[in-house]
Amino acid sequence: MIFRVLVLLLFMACNNLFAQDMVLPSYYVADPQLSQQLETMVKDLGLDRDFEVGEDGIEQISLAVIDLNGETPRLSGVNYDNFIYPASIYKIYVAAEILRQIAIDSLNLDDSYRVQSPNDVDKTKEIENDPRALLQHGDSVTVNYLLDLMITRSDNTASNCLIDIAQRPKINNLMHRYHWQGSEVTRKFLSRKFEDSNYKEAEGTMTCALHAADFMYKVQTNQLVNPWVSMQMKTLLGRQLDKSKLAAGMPENVMYYHKTGWWSYWTNDVGIVDDGQTKYIIACFLPLEEELALPKMKELSKRIYDLMKERH
Repeated sequence: MIFRVLVLLLFMACNNLFAQDMVLPSYYVADPQLSQQLETMVKDLGLDRDFEVGEDGIEQISLAVIDLNGETPRLSGVNYDNFIYPASIYKIYVAAEILRQIAIDSLNLDDSYRVQSPNDVDKTKEIENDPRALLQHGDSVTVNYLLDLMITRSDNTASNCLIDIAQRPKINNLMHRYHWQGSEVTRKFLSRKFEDSNYKEAEGTMTCALHAADFMYKVQTNQLVNPWVSMQMKTLLGRQLDKSKLAAGMPENVMYYHKTGWWSYWTNDVGIVDDGQTKYIIACFLPLEEELALPKMKELSKRIYDLMKERH
C-alpha cells in the first residue's frame, strides 16, 4: 500500500512538471473570460472536484475549448494541462502516424495486413449495430479498413494492429514534432502479459486536453503533417459512430468531427464542432464512469454550444 502511494505521488509530481513546463503555443490567445465561464459550468455540474479513480488515486477534469470564430484562435479551459488517461482518444495519434507514412509512400491505404494474436482482443463490438464483424486471428484486411474501424468503431484489435504497423517510436517522434511531450503512445490495448517485450513495464499512456485540442486544431487548419493527412483524418473523425457523449448535447444540424473514449473510471471526447456559422474545438476528459459521466457530459456540451452561439 505504501509503495502504491509513493508511486502515485511520483506520478502526480511528474504531471505537475509537465504542466509547469507546458508553454501555450504562440498561435493561441488565452481567453480568461471564457475560461471563467467554463469553470462556472464545471462547478455547477459538480465536475470541479477531486475524483477517486480506484487504486489509481485522485484525478481531475481536463477540459479545453478553442474558439475558431475570430482571426486568432482563442484558448480556454479548466485544467487543460492536466495529464489524464485518454482511453481510446489516443487512437487519433496512431492514425496520424499511419497517415503520415502513407503520405510519404512508406505505406498504402490498400496494403494488406494479416491479423495475428494476441492483437485480436475484441470479444464484443463497441458499437453494437455496426454490421462489420469482429476481427480475428488470420483475417486479412487493408490498412484503410483498420483505420476506419479504429476511429469510427474504436476497435481495439484494429488499434493494436495499427500500433504494430506504425511502430511506437515513430508515433512518438510525430508527437514530439508538435511538442506533445507527455502524450506519447506507450501501450497497446491488451494485457501487459501479452505486450511486446520492450513495453511490458511501460507506463500507461496519458494525454491532456490541451494536446488533444491542439491536435484537432492542426486537423482543422490542415497543419497535421500536410493537407492530405489532415483531410483524411477529418474524414475519419466525421464518420464517428459513438454519439453518446458530447455529441448528445449538440443540435442535429451540427457536424461534429470527433473521437470518443471510455474505460473504467474515464469517459472522454474530443473534436471539431461546426454548424456552418459557429466553429470551435472541444476536448473533455472526465475521470468518471461512463454511466455517471454521460448525462453530465451531455449537459456540459449543450451549455458550451449555447455559450459559443451567444458569443458570435
